[in-house]
Amino acid sequence: MLQRLSSTTDLPDTVRQPRFDRTKVKPGIVHIGIGAFHRAHQAVFTQRALEAEFGPWGIIAVNLRSAEPVEALAAQDGLYSVTTRSEAGDQSEVIGATVDWICAASDRARVLSALADPAIRVVTITVSEKAYGLDPTTGGLDRAHQAVVADLKTPNAPVGVLGFLVEGLALRHAAGLAPYTVLCCDNLPSNGKVVRRLVLEMAQLRDPALADWIAEKGRFPCSMVDRIVPAATDTTRPRAERLLGAHDALAIDTEPFLQWVIEDDFVCGRPAWEAGGAIFTNDVEPYEKMKLRLLNGTHTLLAHLGILENLVYIRD
Repeated sequence: MLQRLSSTTDLPDTVRQPRFDRTKVKPGIVHIGIGAFHRAHQAVFTQRALEAEFGPWGIIAVNLRSAEPVEALAAQDGLYSVTTRSEAGDQSEVIGATVDWICAASDRARVLSALADPAIRVVTITVSEKAYGLDPTTGGLDRAHQAVVADLKTPNAPVGVLGFLVEGLALRHAAGLAPYTVLCCDNLPSNGKVVRRLVLEMAQLRDPALADWIAEKGRFPCSMVDRIVPAATDTTRPRAERLLGAHDALAIDTEPFLQWVIEDDFVCGRPAWEAGGAIFTNDVEPYEKMKLRLLNGTHTLLAHLGILENLVYIRD
């Protein structure tokens, strides 16, 4: 029986490992939504940043509901593998940028404590569009959204992503601290502007002075992300086990290509994500349009052709 991946696992030389001392990494980022995409995208960029310019940019990984990935991270000392698949072969890398992990549903107080910590300077998010409570007809807050209703009723005990963002900012405002930068990494056009509007609207409903402070001091840069990270299949973990010589409950596969375009507008600094190939710019919109027209449009075309051929998956 294979041992489980951990900080004491003796890995083969063929597996790329973190090139920094994990015991010295201090947290500087809270990431909300620790699904496969984050683990193969933002966390990889952060690992590259720590390798290039070591600093206090470890990730505190927060999942809003499911405890499963949090428990898996805990059992593996925050480590997991990403297997990049290509014609040249499979290359496994162990990602070690995550330094703490919390399930918000069972430990809300610890999430809020992290958000209120002045050491946390960036909050990144991948929770999917529907989690924000966005009203598509107005572009504003959907006040019938379950999480929005709950967070407006009991703002000090948030359950949704907006509720946590606003309550975290409220705690920092009350303590006389600078806000954290909120960096949305979900596939929403002008995502930073969208999240800024939603946060301000929720803040206005609970405390106009808080909303004014966020509007003046807060930063919500836009970003565009791209990488194919398929859901794990029956072959994902066995493949990782062959490469690692260890069991990894969080193993994921991905493609060689990855892209992250970020509006360079941060309150209190940021990691050197450009070390991993991130592009910093004053305007993300041209990159969004390029992806929409060249990538998403092509995917839609392929899907229609596949339907005509009675195929089930794009890969077919």
